[in-house]
Amino acid sequence: MTRTVYVNGDYLPEDQATVSVFDRGFLMADGVYEVVSVLGGKLIDFEGHMVRLKRSLSELAITNPLSDDDYLAAHRELVARNDITDGLVYLQVTRGNPGDRDFAYPSADTVPTVVMFTQAKPGLADAPAAKTGWKIVSVEDLRWGRRDIKTVQLLYPSMAKMEAKARGADDAWMVQDGAVTEGTSNNAYIVKGNTIITRQLSHDILHGITRAAVLRFAREAQMKVEERAFTIAEAQAADEAFVTSASAFVMPVISIDGTPVGAGTVGPVARRLREIYLEESLKTGT
Repeated sequence: MTRTVYVNGDYLPEDQATVSVFDRGFLMADGVYEVVSVLGGKLIDFEGHMVRLKRSLSELAITNPLSDDDYLAAHRELVARNDITDGLVYLQVTRGNPGDRDFAYPSADTVPTVVMFTQAKPGLADAPAAKTGWKIVSVEDLRWGRRDIKTVQLLYPSMAKMEAKARGADDAWMVQDGAVTEGTSNNAYIVKGNTIITRQLSHDILHGITRAAVLRFAREAQMKVEERAFTIAEAQAADEAFVTSASAFVMPVISIDGTPVGAGTVGPVARRLREIYLEESLKTGT
């Protein structure tokens, strides 16, 4: 059975869904995206993703073509039509199809392109890696300077992910001016003593929706949080490390560039934060 996907207001079988070859997302990576997790049929952190989507569109001067209610209705319809219990909904908005290729933005009345599709991920919250942890390698951060905008230009993170796999690791942490920025598709953290350390918000990192929720839950649980840059050496000397993202939730990190972090096993802080995040998200899911 093929999936039903959403393209510009229509629900179509995936093999019948098309986008113009002149679409700016295809030609220029001129678009933004969001990924909303689905657990138990519920959309996780949907409102936060909508806030970030609108910010990304605004930063790129792309007209937001739908209301939050329209996006929500489409997400729910896709989850229902594709019978998704655990998985993801991918949403992409591009500047649209101007009818030809040009570096200059098209006229303001060009209609944005909206595409959505689901990915089934049975047992998403019970990923085996959460019990064993990830191995991380470091790479130089060669991305453009506006990582806070969630654009579809993901070539370098993909290259970094493939380098990590080639080096026998699960993911890469990118390093700029001697400090860790973030993972290929996640925010990075270390734990030293009773303090959780993660890079402060800026143009250098994505303003993670899961990041915001996890830090809020950590503070509510009386954990100390320090938002600042840290080095690979500091991370290797930490007691624990972990990453957060919409699909990995809270994922422990057990080694960095071949050096075990702490005992080289999943630590108690990462384990507890994952439990809290999943418990609270299921309570508040849409």
